[in-house]
Amino acid sequence: MRFKSYNSLRIFGTVARCESITVASEELCRSKGAVSYQINKLERELGFMLFDRTKSKLTLTDAGRNLWHVSQSSLNQIDNKVEQLRGKSSNTVTVGVLTFFASRWLSPRLANFFQDCPEISLRLEAINSIDEFNSVNFDLVILWGNAWSGFTHDLLVDSSSFLIGNPKVAKEASRLGLSQAVQTIPLLNDGFSEECGMRAWHEVAGLEYMPSSTSLTITDSSTRFQAVIDGQGVALWDKLVRSEIDTGKLVYLSDIELKDFGYHLVYHSKNSLSGAAKQFRNWIIKEVKS
Repeated sequence: MRFKSYNSLRIFGTVARCESITVASEELCRSKGAVSYQINKLERELGFMLFDRTKSKLTLTDAGRNLWHVSQSSLNQIDNKVEQLRGKSSNTVTVGVLTFFASRWLSPRLANFFQDCPEISLRLEAINSIDEFNSVNFDLVILWGNAWSGFTHDLLVDSSSFLIGNPKVAKEASRLGLSQAVQTIPLLNDGFSEECGMRAWHEVAGLEYMPSSTSLTITDSSTRFQAVIDGQGVALWDKLVRSEIDTGKLVYLSDIELKDFGYHLVYHSKNSLSGAAKQFRNWIIKEVKS
């Protein structure tokens, strides 16, 4: 049977992004009952559940998350094409970026972008995980990790990551021994890709991942970096912290390195990108090679 409920897909996308029927209904200027009806109708037509309603928070099922990613990519592609055919293609590109990467790598190079692409306006927004992709209608995002299911990604900065801490924490880690230290000293991560990276580092190190109960999750990368400097715990980091390593503000706790993780440019697909977004993609890929 041919799928027909494209309007319901747009409503579903708003509910998925807001994670709330109430918030979505306010944004859509519809009643909660009308939004709930559209979601229930869509689930009946699809034949599978989009949301897990057993928890206090409205959560996407695996099938719902896959549909959300695919539908938003397709609907955005249609919107972009319609705007192009109308002759109103936007020259503004919205990029989600980790705050630490933005300050350490991207910001110093933005002058080059505006010199190469003076006709394009750039909007940078902080992002912490792929789950936030559709929350601000990002064209592309820059994240640290190694894989994002359902998305296309281009490697920007490939650099081995090491476990780091401030000198006081490093001294304590040396006293405890590495295996005991990573179970005692708080492991700082973002709760998303950083945690996956920390698990991967433990696997490389041949250690069981048994973090301290006091491990600290800090979603913002710049805040997490400052927490490492302040001695709140240890974290994985790469060559972007070279200046702090050279000055002794931070110390490597081990020479065990995590490879195959890095900063990537992530987006739905090349076909979903507007002309301006494609120009940004081409520019940043050229920039990392220069």
